[in-house]
Amino acid sequence: MPKPVYILNGPNLNLLGQRQPEVYGRETLADVEAACGRLAGELGLEARFRQSNHEGVLIDWIHEARGEASGIVINPGAFTHTSVAILDALNAFDGPVLEVHISNVHKRESFRHHSYVSLRAEGVIAGFGTEGYLLALRRMATLTGGK
Repeated sequence: MPKPVYILNGPNLNLLGQRQPEVYGRETLADVEAACGRLAGELGLEARFRQSNHEGVLIDWIHEARGEASGIVINPGAFTHTSVAILDALNAFDGPVLEVHISNVHKRESFRHHSYVSLRAEGVIAGFGTEGYLLALRRMATLTGGK
């Protein structure tokens, strides 16, 4: 079995489906995790899906991924725009990194237009709702040799 793909989610994504549904939709994070699990299986991938509101926990998972994962799909939430520490951790990871945002961050407040994570990511998917995670998994399968 190939190494798993880590799907990491940052702050407030645990409130998906409840917080600003007009921006983020009505699907919950559990719905997204289930959809990712199904698609990962179809693609010959294993997905490890995680969420934390704490920057250090996300960094620890990225460090863990160095020895465990074939790639990282990350929705860093608001840490996208603020965390050099997450960028540094991602720069220490050798596999592909894909950045996902549920909303189109470029149609929102100007401070959301800058992403530290984009400096490391092979690709960025934004504005496709939770389907962005599935698009990222499909791309990750291509990058890591899944189906």
